[in-house]
Amino acid sequence: MPARFVVVPQWQGSSSSRAMRLIDGAEAIRGDLPSAATLTVDVPLGAGDAVGTGVHRYSSVAAVRERLRDALDGLPAGELPVVIGGDCGVELAAVEHAAASAAARGARLGLVWFDAHPDLNTPESSPSGAFCGMVLRALLGEGAEGLTAAAPVDPHRVVLAGTRSMDDQEAAFVAASGIAVVGADAVASGLAAAVEALDVDELYLHVDLDVLDPGEFDGVTDPQPFGCGVAAVTAAIAAASAGRTITGAGVTMVAPASPDDVAGYQGTILRLIGALTASSRAR
Repeated sequence: MPARFVVVPQWQGSSSSRAMRLIDGAEAIRGDLPSAATLTVDVPLGAGDAVGTGVHRYSSVAAVRERLRDALDGLPAGELPVVIGGDCGVELAAVEHAAASAAARGARLGLVWFDAHPDLNTPESSPSGAFCGMVLRALLGEGAEGLTAAAPVDPHRVVLAGTRSMDDQEAAFVAASGIAVVGADAVASGLAAAVEALDVDELYLHVDLDVLDPGEFDGVTDPQPFGCGVAAVTAAIAAASAGRTITGAGVTMVAPASPDDVAGYQGTILRLIGALTASSRAR
């Protein structure tokens, strides 16, 4: 199952002052990927409008969702889509595609969400209105009309990995919904067991780079202390993937403070991409 990289330099889902740097991050990663196996989804030039939804820049985010859906639907069967953001709002279309592909095979899909934040707000609870903080909740079927999954993911098949910064309402939702959480200090040793408990056949692996400790990687929009080491995340990916099909993966939220900083981040990013695609190369 060869990997196909789909680069989506979307910035409109972020409310950070460094949001535009997400374009630089996505473009820098693209430069290190094999050109024959990489395609790019066009992102609107304009910021977009909320159109009364409570989601900042809704119109642009919704447009990118449709464009990414079309791009993923057009990939040849048997390829592993690896979506490269941009902000993590791009994962709505990516996980939807993986879920539909798994369902077509009669397989059960699990979702591992490597992220410092759970991204479980709704337009009503979000303090920022940024879609990147709502995307997992949208995948579970709740959110703004036009930006929720058509076939919601079961929260009992989701693991939050390395998550350590939750709003109060997000924490309450996690407790009520039964979503599993593996803390940053337990990712390497505990993720495999958490994934085993999901009772799934296939996995989608989402990696927001802010899951990493800022001491190892600080090129993100919202670095959070006490994160995971790169070695821990790569080991966790390998352990969680063992014996399962990886249906899709995403790497998001690379936002260098300046374009000159990108070179120092690329080794870490490529190491993570290598871990995400290792199982596909072994098959």
